Amino acid sequence: MATLHDPLKKNIPVFLKTISMKSTQGSGEPGPVGWVYVLGIDDRNHVSSLIERHSLSWHMKQLKETISKEVIHFSGQEGPVWILCRKNHKGPFSHHARLEESNYAWMREQVGSVLQYAKAYSLKKMNFELISTEDDQDLGALVGLELSAYSFKNILDDKSFKDLPHVVITKSGGRISKEIYQKALAIGAGVNQARHLVNTPPNYLHPLSFASYVSHLLKGKKKIKVEVWNEKRLQKEGMGLHLGVGQGGSSAPCMVHISYRPSQKKKLSQKVKPIAFVGKGITFDTGGLDIKPSSGMRLMKKDMGGAGSLVGLAYWLSESDYSRPVDIYLGLAENSIDSKSMRPSDVLVARNGMKIEIHNTDAEGRLVLGDVMDVAISQKGSDEPELVIDVATLTGAIKAGLGSEIAGLFSNHDGLAEELNRMGTAMGELNWRMPLYSPMARSFSSSFADIVNSTDGFGGAVTAALFLERFVKGKPWAHLDIYAWNDKATGSLAFAGGNGQPVQTLISFLELKAQE
Repeated sequence: MATLHDPLKKNIPVFLKTISMKSTQGSGEPGPVGWVYVLGIDDRNHVSSLIERHSLSWHMKQLKETISKEVIHFSGQEGPVWILCRKNHKGPFSHHARLEESNYAWMREQVGSVLQYAKAYSLKKMNFELISTEDDQDLGALVGLELSAYSFKNILDDKSFKDLPHVVITKSGGRISKEIYQKALAIGAGVNQARHLVNTPPNYLHPLSFASYVSHLLKGKKKIKVEVWNEKRLQKEGMGLHLGVGQGGSSAPCMVHISYRPSQKKKLSQKVKPIAFVGKGITFDTGGLDIKPSSGMRLMKKDMGGAGSLVGLAYWLSESDYSRPVDIYLGLAENSIDSKSMRPSDVLVARNGMKIEIHNTDAEGRLVLGDVMDVAISQKGSDEPELVIDVATLTGAIKAGLGSEIAGLFSNHDGLAEELNRMGTAMGELNWRMPLYSPMARSFSSSFADIVNSTDGFGGAVTAALFLERFVKGKPWAHLDIYAWNDKATGSLAFAGGNGQPVQTLISFLELKAQE
């Protein structure tokens, strides 16, 4: 009988390590070849000559009439041709241009989608030439290739990149810098790590296997330490919310702490405090005794998307010479249905001493996050965080309000919210700030505990964020309510599945903080 190999024991291959950075053009190419030309913003000077070089004579006049298009695609003398040239979008824009596609994001999506055409044309090779492009375009093109090449099925079947052509990427009049290449490799691989975890079936990904995967992935990284708090440690720490959520699971709950400390040469200052991240890691969410309908449960392997994204961020840290200390905390548990599962009207005691009455067992993510955020916030001395950001697939309400592509952003600090919003736009992972409207917290009232864990009625994403705010002790804090999933293949995400949201945003945010 055929068996499925454990997806967590498969190394995720890095496509950018297989490409060539020098031209290998010439006769005797093995099969059809594709040609992709990536031009600078509004650089139309080369379009006519490229059409003349590749097009069939009868097609040339018609193609030249499309010279103003951003994407020109045709079948040429030597194979299919793509010319990518983004227009200079000058506005005026609404929303301060925060919902516009950046040059980086446009290039990532266009180049990523072009790579997938290789299968339709049975291409053995694709030549990408960058002409008059800026660094952000080069970075977007390389990251797009990396994201597009990832396939969960191919990793399972040990096919790696066998269905993709050999890629040669060159830059006219120069070369892509080593710094940009290394940066793209770290970003792309980090995003794919997050996608792979979200895609892994829940019969393989559970709290203990998740923790083991993280320990193995980051083993031997000199600037990173991984510590796992098992069930006994959670009990010792008084993490009653975390334990309550996981008590019905087939795998015991646990917490993973990833500590990154820069080398002495890169340290900015002894006074610089760590940036702390907290991720929701519910490896499967049935809803508990308040069970979800079947349609709402099918994608609940993705309910650890917040924790998965932070593993991707940790991988980027391990591959980058980052200059600031960072702490990442992953709250891992299964929300299962069992005789031991928590019940509506149970009262659980949080690590910070707060008593929580369970109003709905399907509002479990905020419980785990509350206890784990208390761990992050209560660190002392040089480990005390400057700020904390949590990432979670927390509510369906945010998807109802903003759709699946835009994350909900809640924060008690205007400057932090502004930075995350700008970085989301720059990296093509949009987020939008939502209100922490405190009067709505009145609905948390309980006759039997300090508060209930959820409320009925509208504004579910807001009340969830208000619940979390009670655990931050006034520290600058932001909460990203994400979807973590791509419902259908689009652009550089070549199939439906985990999308790695918001790894690129958090990378850009950390780079911004390093400049302060």
